[in-house]
Amino acid sequence: MGKTVKKQRPVNLDLSTIRFPVTAIASILHRVSGVITFVALGILLWLLGLSLSSPEGFLQASAVMQSFFVKFIMWGILTALAYHTVGGIRHMLMDFGYLAETQVVGTRSAQICFGITVVLSILAGVLVC
Repeated sequence: MGKTVKKQRPVNLDLSTIRFPVTAIASILHRVSGVITFVALGILLWLLGLSLSSPEGFLQASAVMQSFFVKFIMWGILTALAYHTVGGIRHMLMDFGYLAETQVVGTRSAQICFGITVVLSILAGVLVC
């Protein structure tokens, strides 16, 4: 049996001091937007089912969509879906070799992804209101 050697490693438990690169932020947000989209699918299917159930159900769904809070949630869902889609296209372009897998290209494509999502998020806000 080998000896266990204790190594003195620095431990940083203060997460506010860690500066993530833009590519890491893009990756984390892609995962988060995927979870949001998955959960939102249930909400959207419920709302669709309600609206298609009967004329009264359609009126109920329309009434639900009049609330500012629901419009805000719907805007968030559309923004998450937009980011997940744009981020997914970015990943596919890298996987198929259309984008080089370098730090410079990764950083720039993540920034472009954020920019496209901002534009789509504004359009989603206009659509929801």
